[in-house]
Amino acid sequence: MATSDKTASAAISGRPRAETGDLLSKVNTGRISEVIVDQVRTLIRQGQLTAGDRLPSERDLCVRFGVSRVTVREALRILEASGLVEIRVGASGGAFVTVPSSRFVGAGIVDLISLASLTAIEVTEARLVFELGIVPLVCERATDDDIKALYDICDQSDEAIAANSYPLELSAEWHTRYAASAHNRAVAMFVESLHDPLLRSLELARDAVPSHGAHGVGEHRALVAAISERDVDKTTELMRTHLRRTAERVDPDAAPGS
Repeated sequence: MATSDKTASAAISGRPRAETGDLLSKVNTGRISEVIVDQVRTLIRQGQLTAGDRLPSERDLCVRFGVSRVTVREALRILEASGLVEIRVGASGGAFVTVPSSRFVGAGIVDLISLASLTAIEVTEARLVFELGIVPLVCERATDDDIKALYDICDQSDEAIAANSYPLELSAEWHTRYAASAHNRAVAMFVESLHDPLLRSLELARDAVPSHGAHGVGEHRALVAAISERDVDKTTELMRTHLRRTAERVDPDAAPGS
């Protein structure tokens, strides 16, 4: 969406378009840069600022907020690090609202899991709910390219196991690609955001049973075959067995169905 630094998107309520600056107000409490960040984040969440909208210039932001340029620049750096704005240089540059990627979402979830001390079995149980839930979508929507990509990961995994150097990253990649085969962006982003927690649970499973990787790859291959046959029941049962096996290895006493 092409916009000038004087305009923002219309609010989702359908009200007339407003100037970006009119949506911002002076701040005078707390750590000022963080208050500015909160204002901009709120406007994005409310839909009054959307991807492609350009924020006012640094000078205009200083006037709107009643703060120094150093404070504005600090706020913009925080917004950029959060994936909420993109800073472009040049004559047509400035701070542009962007869409946060799953990379940023995933970092937040990893932090949350670390702070909440969630266990590997809790992560695996969540995967049971989610990955089983999308089986019908994957079986219905997986394309020939999806099937090939999943088989390719299985082939790479077999080669790595033969060389006694199987990286758990390949297992995480298979599950991410499986989720992408549902062709639903929300599903794909959620699974990608769980990438690091997934790796940690797989590491625990491998520590418990060193041969876990080889067995898992065989199950991956069987799952791809069932998906290619559009067999929802078979795929569901295979996926349930596959995920429960991981659950039993990270916590035998707490594994669902044990």
